[in-house]
Amino acid sequence: MSYLESIILGLIQGLTEFLPVSSSGHLELMKALFGDQSLPQESLTFTVVLHFATALSTLLVFRDEVLQIIKGIFQFKWNDEMKFSLKIIISMIPAVIIGLLFEKELESFFNGKILLVGAMLIVTAILLLLADKAKNTNKSVSYQNSFIIGLSQAIAMLPGISRSGATISTSVLLGIDRTKAARFSFLMVVPLILGKVAKDILSGEISFESTQLPQMTVGFIAAFVSGLFACSWMITLVKKSKLIYFSIYCLIIGIIAIIASFIN
Repeated sequence: MSYLESIILGLIQGLTEFLPVSSSGHLELMKALFGDQSLPQESLTFTVVLHFATALSTLLVFRDEVLQIIKGIFQFKWNDEMKFSLKIIISMIPAVIIGLLFEKELESFFNGKILLVGAMLIVTAILLLLADKAKNTNKSVSYQNSFIIGLSQAIAMLPGISRSGATISTSVLLGIDRTKAARFSFLMVVPLILGKVAKDILSGEISFESTQLPQMTVGFIAAFVSGLFACSWMITLVKKSKLIYFSIYCLIIGIIAIIASFIN
């Protein structure tokens, strides 16, 4: 993988992480386009590194809220920050269980399965279309909602299903305010990404001593910088724009990916 390819992949991760168009799906498509010949472990490591970069950009953009949440937790009181943190923890349960039980199976999906990516992008398009027709409300995320949204996040571990698209769509279909849905969607994934990175490093699943380390570093920087921009600008875009536009985009890319898989 060249430096240019690493930068492009980093930019794609940073920009698509916060739009409901599946960053993992786009990464797999771009790897296929570039003819990525890296080992599955190195390919997975690169994907994890890019997700880690956007997680850090999310923390930086939401730094005030994150600090308030941490401060609220250590007050050891049943305050709004503690309640929100508990909802985040509840939302993590499905993904943690599925991630631990089916880790190897999930990793196998990140190995150039373009047909799967295309099909899942179409599923994302359908979810966004359904959410676009739902009425907006002022409803907040409840504890029960948190678990249901968490199920959507777990399903979105498949490349091609947008994590933000699935969680925001599920939230909107549950009648939750789109602004609150977007905020919850972007914050709920941060602990999972950080936990996944820590687990893989400690267990030796990923290694940073390969010849791809310089390219990974360049990709990390590209994803982090573009993530800062995207998280600040595109959150507003997600809240104000109709989801139908993203639905059409995912449908088109999904169809192209399916056709390409059969041609190849």
